[in-house]
Amino acid sequence: MKRFLSLILLMSAVPLFAEDKPFFFQKGDRVTFLGDSITAQYQYSSDIELYLTTRFPDWKLSFLNAGIGGDTANGGAGRFQNSVLDDKPTAITINFGMNDAGYGKFNPAGNKLYVEKTEAMVRMAKKAGARVALVSPNAVDRRKNKNFDLYLETQKQFYAPLKDIATKEGVSFADQYSTTRTAVEKMETDKAEKVVPYYDGFHTASPGGLLMAHAILTGLNAPAKVTSASIDAAGKKSVTERCKIENLAVTAESVTFDRTDEAIPFPVQPDWVTILPYVNNLKDLNDYNLTVTGLAAGKWSILIDGKPVTTATAEELAAGVNLGLATSGPMFDQGKKVLDAINAKNKLVADRFFNVILYNPPQWLAGATKELRPGELQKRLGLIAEQQDKIYEMLKPMPHKFEVKIVK
Repeated sequence: MKRFLSLILLMSAVPLFAEDKPFFFQKGDRVTFLGDSITAQYQYSSDIELYLTTRFPDWKLSFLNAGIGGDTANGGAGRFQNSVLDDKPTAITINFGMNDAGYGKFNPAGNKLYVEKTEAMVRMAKKAGARVALVSPNAVDRRKNKNFDLYLETQKQFYAPLKDIATKEGVSFADQYSTTRTAVEKMETDKAEKVVPYYDGFHTASPGGLLMAHAILTGLNAPAKVTSASIDAAGKKSVTERCKIENLAVTAESVTFDRTDEAIPFPVQPDWVTILPYVNNLKDLNDYNLTVTGLAAGKWSILIDGKPVTTATAEELAAGVNLGLATSGPMFDQGKKVLDAINAKNKLVADRFFNVILYNPPQWLAGATKELRPGELQKRLGLIAEQQDKIYEMLKPMPHKFEVKIVK
């Protein structure tokens, strides 16, 4: 495992933003994830939230989830005002189609309704001033269900209109279906039976949440770069991007410095490791780079605050090492605390959605509920905001002592 992680930690730097492809999400966004049970699982949505929070700790984003099990585009359009627009989001992801397509042969009438209701949601969102990202559902994993041989092809045909809708309406589109299908087919080729993105072939296990989040974020032009530090040991100089280097000291056997980052990598969970080769080893999403040139040949250990993170050769360090894939160390620990806080906060989000927004009172209580609901919604939204503020407090920049020491 350690050798595997050390190998995948090595990769080159990537620009923060592609100049001609702006990222869908923006500073200050109020984000709502809309969809069916896969959205309601709080896996891919929480992984997206983790990325956005750790990558942009000064953006002050907020997040709500409006996923309902078994839902379709028809259901989403019917509840779009109440479930989504009433909370005044500025950015909405719409992820319907898994149930709409029916898990069998292509149904033209069903597809027509899917297209009509998707277009209706996009137009309602635009009228309300919100940006929209249409997301095709994840491709099913036929390794779990041989009947999915047929459904894979149905999905391709069923979701095909989404790109045209996005182009016509001037909104964003993430082709999650194609990306996840390519990944699962590679797992088939590799005979990677132990890599299980979906426990039943379509609902996500934890690795599947990362697979989906990766497909959506890269499809929406998420920047790869966390921060970058390049140390010239011979010249005792540094070049940085989104971080600060201080107290640089160089000897024949070590390079030490204090590094203060504007952002941190999101923490790679242990149960994500098997799927890393199928998400490009996160080199296009979680590049926390350290480059050190001018070192003597041999193997070098990298420590942060005295804790070993990985090892690399002098040649590898000169090319650049991605520490964003480390599954231990201070940066991982900080990110894990953020993830735990996000998961705790999202219990409040789910409780507000299912027990207040969707609460259907008996007739004798309907009047009182109508009167009390707005205040209760705002009160709970305030509690959610308090927890979100605490999450951002966890992400305030702090210096860490880095050591690159020769292994004797």
